[in-house]
Amino acid sequence: MQIQISLGEQALARFGNQIGALGEGGTKIAFARAVNHTGAKARTQVVRALTKQTGLRRAVIVRAVEERKAVQRGTLAQAACHSLTTRGGDIALKYFRPVEFRRGVRARPFGRATMFPGKFTRGGLFPNRKALRMGGHVFENVEAPTWGGRIEVVDSGVVIPEQMVTGETAAAWRRVIGAQLLPRLEHEVSRSLLT
Repeated sequence: MQIQISLGEQALARFGNQIGALGEGGTKIAFARAVNHTGAKARTQVVRALTKQTGLRRAVIVRAVEERKAVQRGTLAQAACHSLTTRGGDIALKYFRPVEFRRGVRARPFGRATMFPGKFTRGGLFPNRKALRMGGHVFENVEAPTWGGRIEVVDSGVVIPEQMVTGETAAAWRRVIGAQLLPRLEHEVSRSLLT
């Protein structure tokens, strides 16, 4: 899934004469600088909002969100485009700080503490349960309602690509781009004209 900044007709209409004075090379430099500067600020807000929205640790979100910056040496379209990309599926519940209790496991997907009845992270009888040595995953019995059946890893329902384009994360992206992109472009165009 991808979200992107793209300068187009709006920028050309607003800064047409100045862009004409810069020439193609100067325009690419101004576009790329403005888009990358604003994109970096937007990425910070996306990571912050996505961390809160998913309930994952910030370090996981930072690794998951890839930034593709605008380039000055490519085409004008490449100089005017900055994007954030992420991929992946349903994330295992183990990444949401699971804690086992007698009645199940409590974890924090979507940033809310939720009890998952019948799920487990340890084996044996209470109160002397032992770690399973299976990577810290949360499991559930799928064959029989009693212990000893086939087990499966429990997923959280959190899918980072879906979360990145919805809710507060998408709003944060739009808010930063809407408020800061054109003023930054104006700054970069003026700066390029003076040099």
